[in-house]
Amino acid sequence: MLKELNPLLHSQLRLAVMSLLIGLEKADFVYLKEQTGATSGNLSVQIDKLKEIGYINVEKTFQGKMPRTVCRISEAGIEAFREYVKDLKEYLKL
Repeated sequence: MLKELNPLLHSQLRLAVMSLLIGLEKADFVYLKEQTGATSGNLSVQIDKLKEIGYINVEKTFQGKMPRTVCRISEAGIEAFREYVKDLKEYLKL
């Protein structure tokens, strides 16, 4: 029996964000938006979901008068991503 894929990572946009962050020390909101092609609102909602479950850490600051949001993947996020990839590989063996 195949293991159920993590529904929190199985969302296309959340998976894209996690895939970007796994290879970076950090990424700001603008970069994630450009790379994913997501709208600001949708990306913001998905970042909040990933933050709430502890998969990413979010730091909100200002550069001058402009808000800046920087995301970093957490240890829990790294582990969840690795587990997701492992589970997905099991599906691909079929």
